[in-house]
Amino acid sequence: WMMRLACCTALLFVLRLLVGLPWYQVLPAILIFYLGSGGWNFLDIFAKTVGRDLHAASVLLRVKLNVRRHLREKNTIPKIFAETVHRHGDKTALIFEGTGERWTFRQLDEYSNRVANLLLERGFKEGDVVALFMENRSQYVGIWLGMAKIGVEAALINFNLRLDALVHCVTISNAKAVIFGSELTDAVSEVHSSMGKAVQMFCSGDWDPKRVPQGTECLEPLVAGAPSHLPPRPDRSFIDRLFYIYTSGTTGMPKAAIVVHSRYYRMAALVYYGFRMTSDDVLYDCLPLYHSAGNIVGVGQCLIHGMTVVIRKKFSASRFWDDCVKYNCTIVQYIGEICRYLLNQPVRDTERQHRVRMALGNGLRQSIWEEFMNRFNIPQIAEFYGATECNCSLGNFDNKVGTSCGFNSQILPFIYPIRLVRVDEETMELIRGPDGVCIPCKPGEPGQLVGRIIQNDPLRRFDGYVSQTATNKKIAHSVFKKGDSAYLSGDVLIMDKYGHMYFKDRTGDTFRWKGENVSTTEVEGTLSRLLDMKDVVVYGVEVPGAEGKAGMAAIADPSHSTNLEKFVKDMEKALPPYARPVFLRFLPEVNKTGTFKFQKTELRRDSFDPSAVSDRLYFLDSSKGRYVQLDEELYRSILSGKCKL
Repeated sequence: WMMRLACCTALLFVLRLLVGLPWYQVLPAILIFYLGSGGWNFLDIFAKTVGRDLHAASVLLRVKLNVRRHLREKNTIPKIFAETVHRHGDKTALIFEGTGERWTFRQLDEYSNRVANLLLERGFKEGDVVALFMENRSQYVGIWLGMAKIGVEAALINFNLRLDALVHCVTISNAKAVIFGSELTDAVSEVHSSMGKAVQMFCSGDWDPKRVPQGTECLEPLVAGAPSHLPPRPDRSFIDRLFYIYTSGTTGMPKAAIVVHSRYYRMAALVYYGFRMTSDDVLYDCLPLYHSAGNIVGVGQCLIHGMTVVIRKKFSASRFWDDCVKYNCTIVQYIGEICRYLLNQPVRDTERQHRVRMALGNGLRQSIWEEFMNRFNIPQIAEFYGATECNCSLGNFDNKVGTSCGFNSQILPFIYPIRLVRVDEETMELIRGPDGVCIPCKPGEPGQLVGRIIQNDPLRRFDGYVSQTATNKKIAHSVFKKGDSAYLSGDVLIMDKYGHMYFKDRTGDTFRWKGENVSTTEVEGTLSRLLDMKDVVVYGVEVPGAEGKAGMAAIADPSHSTNLEKFVKDMEKALPPYARPVFLRFLPEVNKTGTFKFQKTELRRDSFDPSAVSDRLYFLDSSKGRYVQLDEELYRSILSGKCKL
């Protein structure tokens, strides 16, 4: 249609300027030419998407103008929060469901000031890193916000991590201190000797000096004794580092993604304006605060826009709607798994007595989308797409039913420079044309989502990871045009003719399970170590009715020497629940390529079907806490949904 548009423009030039025809003759002539050259399809697209696109354009413009103002004024998230406190001082900012404790914006401000002044007294300065390792609670927000007020950067560590992965995350961040929740004392004690004596330790929560590592200090009295005045402001700008969020990625151990102030603002603001939220909304946040969904998309609405946010320690399917009724929530956050868990619950009165008008999140499957809306009486599903570090976020702003995670305008596609490009579905390598530039996908054709990188534009920049090697792997060149740079999302999507995007799959060695990205490389390394360095191949397999892919490990065990009971106990210490393989396959040897890479294609295809696999198969029965032999009867039970994963 771009060629058609160019021809129409040329025709306008000829008829109006060269021939000199009046407008009432020129316009019908151009319309006849346009429709005659197949323009009806474009008119259909225009009529059905112009309203959606105008709203998205206004959101982009508004966020862009706000970002420019914050850049000009050298604002930061703490400075923006100060404006929020000025507007909403005595309004409730955070409610912690665990205790029912409510903090006003002024109380959150004062708590974070005390944290900032305490750290200053202890010699922490701008650019230092402090690791934060605790479960959800209001103090979590106050602690990292306090750090940000003096330019100290928080490393937000997944509270499920243990042993090597935990040490790795603290080490790569160069953290000078660790603030941990008392509920994680055992996990910290296990690795304290590996962290080095220079790392200071602070414990938040129930204080038991006998259990914590030697030299640990109790945080609460220190914070209570610190002054509550605003600390001296550091020389930070809108594009300086705010904190680090860890992703599993495709390269083994978790990677520390850099979140700058402008990225935090952009992610929260696009969601707020795009889905038409208001400061009067009450948001229910049961997602972990070490993730961008919980801490930026959720808590960001409190800090930036003055919304009340209800924080829950951990998601509970049985208490979800009771909480929503109790706290008058109008927006709930989800990941796809949460929606399925809620639908699996018995019907209860509170599930339709709430005031929830919007469910905000990602990963809701088409098969349960309408059922979820209808059963729980939720008018709007605010599905979005966007990794912590990506520059190609999408949003289903027009409430299109059925798995659309967003769109790109087909009227003016170049306004938001993202694209689906062709990839080899076996190797996931980019397919390029004769000129060396990537080939854009046609509607209905799956492709990898990419976003053009423009480093001097806060909406288009890519900040990457602490590791430069990891950053380089997410950048491709000559994608939109020769010589440019683009961010590789690692995700395959499909776009329809109206520009709606639909998530298809993750590329590379990462799959999603229980709302978490699982790095097969990392899990393979851990399991191999537990199994005396046997060859282990990890991959995701689809299970009917389940979100994402369940982990499956193929283990080379020709001598049948694996002790499954010991293996389960060791695995529970070494891997978080979502990374533990649901299925095991024991075989004489695993196939490798000439470069000693595991071949996973056939293993994925075989899946966990005992009729297709002659090797021994096992299933992780969570009710028994052990692996059980997988036979035809159990296989049918899993497929039918009778046996819960």
